[in-house]
Amino acid sequence: MLANRLSSLIPEALLRRVLHTYWRFSRGLTVGVRAVVVDSENRVCLIRHTYISGWHLPGGGVEAGETVVEALERELREEACIEAAGVLELHGIFFNARISRRDHVLVYVVQNFRQLGTKQPDREIAETGFFALDALPEGTSIATRRRLAEIFERTPRIQMW
Repeated sequence: MLANRLSSLIPEALLRRVLHTYWRFSRGLTVGVRAVVVDSENRVCLIRHTYISGWHLPGGGVEAGETVVEALERELREEACIEAAGVLELHGIFFNARISRRDHVLVYVVQNFRQLGTKQPDREIAETGFFALDALPEGTSIATRRRLAEIFERTPRIQMW
């Protein structure tokens, strides 16, 4: 409603530029990264956090001074006790259409990895497991199901996380 009033007073292009500048300086762009980790039996790794319901792909935020791949490797070690080996395949870059801690999420497919047997996941992880695609646990997030369908069932890619 306010935008409608402002657009009648200020040209739309100018209004967009002012609002865009305001959002750029008031809140920095944030990037998240997720991994679709696939084992030799074609099962995928999912994690359940202690602070949010449901099962999700492992991953998290990219910290200042860290590359996206470094963040992914760190998150895999911390959350799933997995060390990625070799080149990671970028599945896509997705944007959040709603308010979130991550504006954009990069999803990588990881098939070459090793499990770090002696390491325990961070305290924020309630449970970790590998699941067959036809037997995903109840409560698997919509975004996770969407990414898995895009990769394994070749459904059209939806750019929204």
